[in-house]
Amino acid sequence: MLMFDAHLDLAFNAVDWHRNLEQTIEEIRASESAMTELGRGTGTVSLPEMRKGELGICLATMFARLRQLAPSPYGNATPEACYAVGMSHYSYYIAMERRGLMRQIKTRMELLRHLDDWNANQPNVPLGYLLSMECADMVLDPDHIFEWYDRGLRAIGLTHYGVNRYGGGTNSDQGLKPEAKALLRNMEQLKLPLDLTHLSDPAFEDAVNWFGGRVLASHQNARKFANWQRQFTDEQIKVVIERDGVLGMALDAIMLQDGFVRGKTPPTVTLEGVADNIDHICQLAGSARHVGIGSDLDGGYGTEQTPADLNTIADLQRLPDILARRGYSPADIQGVMHGNWIRFFSETLPE
Repeated sequence: MLMFDAHLDLAFNAVDWHRNLEQTIEEIRASESAMTELGRGTGTVSLPEMRKGELGICLATMFARLRQLAPSPYGNATPEACYAVGMSHYSYYIAMERRGLMRQIKTRMELLRHLDDWNANQPNVPLGYLLSMECADMVLDPDHIFEWYDRGLRAIGLTHYGVNRYGGGTNSDQGLKPEAKALLRNMEQLKLPLDLTHLSDPAFEDAVNWFGGRVLASHQNARKFANWQRQFTDEQIKVVIERDGVLGMALDAIMLQDGFVRGKTPPTVTLEGVADNIDHICQLAGSARHVGIGSDLDGGYGTEQTPADLNTIADLQRLPDILARRGYSPADIQGVMHGNWIRFFSETLPE
């Protein structure tokens, strides 16, 4: 079954972690066998594995954030450096397009044509991607968003961990800053969807009050199952539902398993835990319309931090059987695997 993944850090893995995504998972793991950093030698994502898992379309991210405001091994010293990293990620995707391995989708018609090619089982259909930005530190000022939109940016989150120039992210208690209000106004003008993922609780409240456009949560689980701020409360999930958004289920064990500690706790959660999150959102919504996949696989971690029964991204194709056993209809399962994201972006992409 076609899979639409709303959060994959492909350029981060290729550019920052120096992975050749054309290789098999086994080859990538073998190349990192002597590395001791968490996530090395345990990766789950490559182009061949995505093809095996029928993953035909995704949100492909650009990611960079300021170090001094959000301490991180991935941080950069200045906004200009963040912009440069973002451009390197963008350039990677353009280079992969030149190779015929990826295909950028900027418009509704391009989305429909890509789906037609995929459904016709045409040989060598490239991976379709919509350009996404996980953290807005590479947006140098509110008007800079117009330049990014012209390059094909079709979804953006404002923050990551800590506090940045636009406001509070995960593990902070700060709201949005005044500069974010101007950025959000420009996004409304562009009809560019806001990704609510990684906002602090106060920043979430500011964002939904200040922004009148479409919202999504690309990789965002329920706080009910992992009780810390990275996940959404039921009230926050209901806001996304009321705004006709979609939440993508993430495969990071820290977002699935209560009390999980990175590098210390072995994952005991399984793909059934992902289905539990899907169930919960469907119960809050009264339908399966507002949930999809946003795996975040290989987002700085590997199988040491994924469900215990997941080896590669292709294992997400086990979700349809899990959901069918729980009584989900074929139409609802298709919605979770791809249909809900396709509908969302069919409504938000320009013609």
